Amino acid sequence: MNFDAQPDRSSTYAYKWEKYKGTDVLPCWIADTEFRCAEPILAALHERVDHGLLGYTLPKHHKGAEEAVIRWCKKQYCWDIDRAWLVWTPGVVPAFNMASQAFSKEGEGIIVQSPNYPPLLGAPKINNRRQLQVPTVLEGGRWTIDFDSLEQQAARSDVSLFILCNPMNPAGSVLSTDELDKVAYICTKYNVVLCSDEIHCDLILNGQAHLPAGKHSKLRESSITLMAASKTFNVAGLGTSFAIIPNASVRAKFIRAGAGIVPWVTVAGLAATQAAFTQCDHWYEAQLDYLRANRDYLVREINKIEGLSCTSPDATFLLWVDASALQVKDTQKWCEDRRVGPSPGRDFGEPDFFRINYGCARAYLEEIVKRLSS
Repeated sequence: MNFDAQPDRSSTYAYKWEKYKGTDVLPCWIADTEFRCAEPILAALHERVDHGLLGYTLPKHHKGAEEAVIRWCKKQYCWDIDRAWLVWTPGVVPAFNMASQAFSKEGEGIIVQSPNYPPLLGAPKINNRRQLQVPTVLEGGRWTIDFDSLEQQAARSDVSLFILCNPMNPAGSVLSTDELDKVAYICTKYNVVLCSDEIHCDLILNGQAHLPAGKHSKLRESSITLMAASKTFNVAGLGTSFAIIPNASVRAKFIRAGAGIVPWVTVAGLAATQAAFTQCDHWYEAQLDYLRANRDYLVREINKIEGLSCTSPDATFLLWVDASALQVKDTQKWCEDRRVGPSPGRDFGEPDFFRINYGCARAYLEEIVKRLSS
């Protein structure tokens, strides 16, 4: 659990590092961490490879992985789920695109928050739907959904799907009970299916409980809850996630939307998920402590830099930075001129912002701050 280590990823074709390969720009953009996986995960992968046979494995037959998810949901969210509710998907991006196909028609609108994760913002268009944005607003020093706007969009006759991101990416807020109640009220009132991307739900840093959409009494029968071990345990490259769908009819429509197109998750991904959710609790808690300290350090230092400001996120390892006071034409160029490579705010729908990944060694983060301060 040496989170201060800085592994060399230059020979691994890591997407984060390939972007600025051959330059002196420090990458801090895509949402994977610089932390070596927990040893039980690596041991599970070694054991599976050493067996020597990597043939077809139907996810529903992998009882170990499914029982691990059930254990994790009970432990983390006090949520008793049934194995029948699980649908394995090779990532949350294919999953919310499956939901787009299953619960909306061509030409209809799909509600999304803005700013948001670029593939989520892009889902309506690539499915020949219209993107209907709901702003994220700053209230009392915290980002939240504009619920008046959400209700206006949900009331439209050509809308039947809302893709939510909770915890929010890039803003980092976690929906409170009251906020999820409002989402439930609006979706129920206007008969809108909720697809809730909760991939960062185990990275809550302020101690509040995560509230899964599918656990809510008013959303249970009309929601798809998307989760994964990928962000929490840094195994995104194994392409394994899952949807939890209590309603059998909703589940069948979702599965049908991916039939013949979306592949099974990998044998390695199932093994890693099982290990992550059953053997890595201590590593997980230690990582939360490290991320919490990194977040507090970064928020404090960013707010010292003239022209930059930020609010402290409730969750994730991502900081959403407001650079509008710089009054520059291109905030991403401003960062890259200082040899720092964050996620461009324009990709999220806010060109005056950028997003920093602080899931890294403190020394690496200190160098990022030093460069941005120059």
